[in-house]
Amino acid sequence: HNNVFLYLSMDYILDKPLQFVPPGLPISELKVSSKDDKKTFEGFQDCMDEIKNHIPEEKHKTTPLFLGATAGMRLLEMKDQERASKIMGKLRDFLSKQNFQFHNASIITGQEEGLYGWITVNYLKENFLQKNMWNTYIRPNGAETVGSMDLGGASTQIAFQVQERGEGPDYMHVKLYGYPYTVYTHSFLCYGKNEADKRVLDKVIRESSDPAYIINPCYPRGFNITTKASSIYDTECIPKPKNYNSGQEFYMVGGSDSEKCGQIVKSIFNFQNCPSKQCSFNGVEQPPVTGDFMAYAGFYFIARALDLHSCCCQTTILTLILFLSFKLKVQKHWISDTYLKTYCFASHYVLTLLADGYKFDNETWKNIHFEQKETNIGWSLGYMLSMSNMIPSEVKEITPMTNPVFAGLIFLFSALIIVTAVLGFIILIRTCY
Repeated sequence: HNNVFLYLSMDYILDKPLQFVPPGLPISELKVSSKDDKKTFEGFQDCMDEIKNHIPEEKHKTTPLFLGATAGMRLLEMKDQERASKIMGKLRDFLSKQNFQFHNASIITGQEEGLYGWITVNYLKENFLQKNMWNTYIRPNGAETVGSMDLGGASTQIAFQVQERGEGPDYMHVKLYGYPYTVYTHSFLCYGKNEADKRVLDKVIRESSDPAYIINPCYPRGFNITTKASSIYDTECIPKPKNYNSGQEFYMVGGSDSEKCGQIVKSIFNFQNCPSKQCSFNGVEQPPVTGDFMAYAGFYFIARALDLHSCCCQTTILTLILFLSFKLKVQKHWISDTYLKTYCFASHYVLTLLADGYKFDNETWKNIHFEQKETNIGWSLGYMLSMSNMIPSEVKEITPMTNPVFAGLIFLFSALIIVTAVLGFIILIRTCY
């Protein structure tokens, strides 16, 4: 989906952003045809016009404008690089005509998306100190930071600060306000909630002997749905089956088998191959998780339904049973049937990802905070802060005095105190006599 955020600042202090959701297709589904994409770009233009109403006209030309495309476009780039390039070209052309200070439109990498999410979380929690003379002595290594976990539709990201200076594509070295940080960040493409759901459906279909009647253990009993093959296999994340027919229909009924659902969910991860000391999954190296973490986006909505913020990972199994029996429809009336059918899969998926994937145990699980707060948490704020240089890498730092200079000033100050005391004593004696 497409989102536009307007960040308003007063003396570099950001207010809650204004969020706009332009109608039309996600940019990864644009056809690169003026006729086919007309409605989508009209939606973009309406959105831009609405944004202009919130910005004084004299500041339009000095308001920076950026576009960052994430996992959906990364998938398209894997499938059709030429089409992805044309889409980005059309977007650059459109945005450059908006009378704003347009800087760039690009497809950001998964590591960058994770890093920007980490910057967002720690900026909102005011964890970034400016390296001045006071902080140099009191906080030589800066303040403690919080890890970041983002769950989108096509990918999921984890990012957290590590003390050792690791090397490799997943270790990013950044300098903010004069302090250096080494951040471990990795993005798992095809493991966002929507793509993971498709992978599970693919497993369920392949294990079934009759495509006209498929028992899905992750769906609640009494639920049934007819699904077209194209809605599952039209992705780069899943290999298409032999004799694939995009129009083929699969009839699925709920099996309400939590144990079987959990087994299928775990089967989409590879926990066996690990070429290094410790891995998350699929052979990806990951250092041990440390400190507090903020889990947001898809994590937040699943946690809200499962009350993950108030219990450890094992006790959530009891909640899963409620989902499968559909009693949660009464308890959580705000969840629509459209989403309710996926919560058994989603809950198993989140538990598997966090416990078996990222290696959160009963103790470190307590450090995960599934909170949305009042501000939109996501990569976009960190992206804007980095691109606009609102968080500079360096700050004007007053150099601390060297030891000889400091000792000389102490000696001079002490001498002045002694001379002042002697003069005061002499004046006092003369006054008395």
